[in-house]
Amino acid sequence: MADAGADSLVLFNRFYQPDLDLDNLEVLPNLKLSTSAELRLPLRWIAILYGQINTDLALTTGIHTVTDVLKSVAAGAAVAMLASELLSNDINRLKVLRMGMEEWLVENEYDSLAQLQGSLSQINCAEPAAFERANYMRVLSSYAPDYP
Repeated sequence: MADAGADSLVLFNRFYQPDLDLDNLEVLPNLKLSTSAELRLPLRWIAILYGQINTDLALTTGIHTVTDVLKSVAAGAAVAMLASELLSNDINRLKVLRMGMEEWLVENEYDSLAQLQGSLSQINCAEPAAFERANYMRVLSSYAPDYP
């Protein structure tokens, strides 16, 4: 798509799927807003694609907090889309997120978001294999259940 002229790509748009009402035998629209837990898939793919293709990347799905936005940028996103967060908390939430980002940048001695962008992408991180399938067994081995 980048070779064909796309200036930017959005990863990943959520597919809204209807629910089935068995009592009334109807198909119902059912909007479930995203949660921060859904951030990992698009975060991983932004981090893998950053610097590998010649286009800007926009991350969508699961962005709700200052940390979510900063992770998106560190992975390589030029844009962090947060529709669910704005639907839940209104447009004034943008001011809170911006202030939080500015505070984080100052506390961590960054001059700008541009300096952070892509710093934890696959091509820039200390352990690039962390984004690959080969890391799967390591991740599974790290799980420690907290039941008695």
